[in-house]
Parts: sequence; structure tokens; C-alpha cells
Amino acid sequence: MTDPNRPTFEGRILPNPTEPPQDQGLQFDLGTLRTRRGLLGLFGAGAAALAISACTPGGSTGTTPSAATTPSAAATTAGAAATTAAAAAADLTEIPEETAGPYPGDGSNGADVLEQSGVVRSDIRSSFGTSTTTAEGIPLTIKLTVLDLASGGAPFAGVAVYVWHCDRAGNYSMYSAAVKNENYLRGVQVTDAAGVVEFTSIFPACYSGRWPHIHFEVYPDQSKITDAANKIATSQLALPQNVCDTVYATSGYEQSVTNLARITLSSDNVFGDDSAAHQLATMSGDVSSGYTAALTVPVDTRTTPSAGSAPGGNGGGPGGR
Repeated sequence: MTDPNRPTFEGRILPNPTEPPQDQGLQFDLGTLRTRRGLLGLFGAGAAALAISACTPGGSTGTTPSAATTPSAAATTAGAAATTAAAAAADLTEIPEETAGPYPGDGSNGADVLEQSGVVRSDIRSSFGTSTTTAEGIPLTIKLTVLDLASGGAPFAGVAVYVWHCDRAGNYSMYSAAVKNENYLRGVQVTDAAGVVEFTSIFPACYSGRWPHIHFEVYPDQSKITDAANKIATSQLALPQNVCDTVYATSGYEQSVTNLARITLSSDNVFGDDSAAHQLATMSGDVSSGYTAALTVPVDTRTTPSAGSAPGGNGGGPGGR
């Protein structure tokens, strides 16, 4: 047991009570040194811990920005998406206004399929009403995505799209003598929330004087289709030559091979100004399973439609004879 009456230094009894601490001998000095190193070690460990805390995110003395000042990943992604969407909208070009041609069937020059019950349909291969004749040819899905430039290029939901084109022989229903009593290859669909309409049809012919094409008109909604004056856009979709060459090599399209060889996109009287830069369809599929022709159709309701009237005179090919 330690004698409480004996003098101590740093908690240890002095071997020579009458001498100062520095004269207590080697054994006592070594003990003092060990004690001080222990304290220094504890101090050093604490300092290191403080230093690490200062450099660690969330440490009490760190300089990492708080969550309130650091953009979240979601916010950054949303901002980038908005910027990309704005840039994409700025690059959109309004679909060129083109003539409806001499065979529109919209009432602008007599024949009017848009007044007939049954015209709103997705499969336009067959006639409806008094005839059920089906047009023959390589299957083709026509997919149009309508965008509203007045709303920054957003999908144009709820607008009515009227599509029509010639058959495998180059004839237009309701006009050409051979199919005057038919109304096939004509129909209307209303765009969905994504601005998309799809029609099931057949690949049209190339008739004399025109590049292979599909006509379409856009109306504000389904209730407005009975008056051609209501349309907000009229244009045409051009079909790519490589797919035309493949399709026209099949049975039933023989005359189209000859007609296509006599014309180019740049010499066509509709697409020739820019070789259908904004109207050339993106194609997928093949002859055996059918093709899909897709086109984005930016429409600007702030501009006045400048075309779409049906010209007088005969058109080229079988449909215009």
C-alpha cells in the first residue's frame, strides 16, 4: 500500500523525498518519460481524428457544401432533359405544305369520303359502305407522329389525320375509272397522347410523273374533318428509293419499275425543291412481313396553311387518265 504521507511527482512517489524530481535517479526519469509519451500519443490520436473529421463529408468542421446548396442528381438530370428538349424543339421544321393533288376526296373538288360513316378507321385496305373490295399489295404500316410547334414541339394529341394514296396499279379510289366506286386506301385516325396515328395499308405504286408518295391532312379534331377548310396542314410522305426498288421487284408492281426509272426525288414536282428533306419516311421491315413507314410531322397552328387546294387538270399515271 502507498504511504499517503510521502511526497509524489505526477502521481508517483519520489524515491528521494529530499531531492528535486530531476535528481530522483534513472529509474524514476524513465517512468516520467513513458508517462509523457503516453499523453502525447493520446493527444496525437485526438488531433488526427479531428483532422480526419474535418476532411470527411458530414464532419462537423468540414467544408463540403450542404445538401441545400448542392444540386441533386435528379435535379441535374431533369435540367439536362429540359435543355435537350428545348434544343430539339428549336431544330424542328414545320412540315412543308404541299398540294392535296387532284384526288383528295375531302370535298374540296367534289368527291368526299370524309362525310361518310366508317371513314374513321385504322385499316384502310378495304372499301367500306357499298363495297368491301380489298386493295392488294405488299403490307405497309403508316406511322405519323404529329408535334405541336406552338407548344414547343410537344406531342399533338387529339388532332385528326386523314391519309390517302393510290393502289398497286396507280389508281386512286373515287376518281380513277377502274376504281371509281371504291373508297379504299382512305381513312382517318385521331392522334393518341404521344401524337401518333397508325394506318394499316399497302405499298403504293409509282405512277407516271410522280415519286412514290402518301398524302395526308391534319385537322384540329375529328369533328372538323367534314369541311376541308378546317385543315391545319396538308403534306405528303415520300418513300425511299431502296425500299421502292425492293417492293417493285415483286409481282403486281411491274409498271412501277418503269415509272420509277424515269423520275428522281430532285426532279419530282412536289419534293424537288429539297429532295424531301423533311418528308422522307424512315423505313423498317421487309417484303415478307411488310414494311413500316414512319414520319415526324411538326405542325404550327400559328401559321396559315398556304397549300392543300386540289389543282385542276389531269394528274400523271393511271390515276390521272
